[in-house]
Amino acid sequence: MQPDEEVLYDLAELFKVFGDSTRIKILFALESAELCVGDIAELLMMTQSAISHQLRILKGSHLVRSRREGKAMLYSLADAHVRTMLDQGLEHIEE
Repeated sequence: MQPDEEVLYDLAELFKVFGDSTRIKILFALESAELCVGDIAELLMMTQSAISHQLRILKGSHLVRSRREGKAMLYSLADAHVRTMLDQGLEHIEE
């Protein structure tokens, strides 16, 4: 049975988010630790504004969550499903 059209649209939109290598790099960086924008930018050798832009997209897709600690905003993967999608994607392309 095929899912409803709205569900298929939402799934296609989710996969579009994975279509950018910078966002994939951010997700892998967040696999091991909570990080702030500055740490991610340094790790990926990118500007903080570029990272912030990508984090907004990732948050909007519910792949990343944030929490405030003092003045810092810390980012992490939203849940174990995100890690599973990354792991299964890697497994698929490495076959």
